Amino acid sequence: MRLRHIEVFNAVMLTGSVSAAARLINVTQPAVSRTLQHAEIQLGFALFQRVRGRLTPTAEAQTLYPHIERLFAQLDEVQRLASSLKSGRSSQDELRVLTVLALSYEVFPRAIRLFREKYPEVAVVHEALHSPQIVSSLVLQEADVGYVFSAISHPALSHEQIGERRVMCVVPKGLLGARHLKSGVLTFAQLADLPVIGLDSRDPLGVTLGHLLREGNPGIKPVMTVQTYHVALALAHHGVGVALVEGCTAASADRSKVDVLALEPAIPVTIKALRPTARPNSLVSRAFTRCMTQALQQIA
Repeated sequence: MRLRHIEVFNAVMLTGSVSAAARLINVTQPAVSRTLQHAEIQLGFALFQRVRGRLTPTAEAQTLYPHIERLFAQLDEVQRLASSLKSGRSSQDELRVLTVLALSYEVFPRAIRLFREKYPEVAVVHEALHSPQIVSSLVLQEADVGYVFSAISHPALSHEQIGERRVMCVVPKGLLGARHLKSGVLTFAQLADLPVIGLDSRDPLGVTLGHLLREGNPGIKPVMTVQTYHVALALAHHGVGVALVEGCTAASADRSKVDVLALEPAIPVTIKALRPTARPNSLVSRAFTRCMTQALQQIA
């Protein structure tokens, strides 16, 4: 299929009719019909059948469509990248910063305070995203710098480790006796007797914890699974179960409602700064990374 065939096919799939597809892509109805017919001739099978005045996709068209959707998503990324390159956001007056959600509550605000003391004239635009979204946005050069936990390496991004934390157990008050609290640690064996809140298997820390729970500690059965660390923390605050989170999130814990203990054996969590290699590492970007490093040290 040619790109024009794909564009018309996508328009008809989205709208369900030739006339609506023509309006969507700003061409005439005969042009849509001709292009669709030419595509079917080249493919050797029908893409649509007319049922009660509407075009209904055939089984073959439905099989093709997910691949067409992915292609349009990639084309959209190309357009976004082109727009970013055209804007040439190299100004020292604005800094676009991305962080994972867990770094947006305690670490990022501290870093902003430190940064604004030295660069009050720089406007910082912040967005909290999941790690894959941060990687995608940086590859597309939509931001200057991103901060994540244990990111998967990408050839278009540079990586700099700015800190390390460990997994902590946030335990609702009353679940542990004085002896456990005095030790300051919880083992996997001890967790087997407690309700545990699991993390999404798509999360880097969730992957690590899930593997450990399955392989080495099958007695631990999470009572539920959540997508973000702060949801796990909130559930611990409400007494639902033990939240296994990294140290930055644990720093936000309300000690009147929960106890915070280290997990043993220790599971390290690295914090990394990511930058697009195709763009210069600006003065303000380097300065903000230093502020993030200092903020991490403040809540060590």
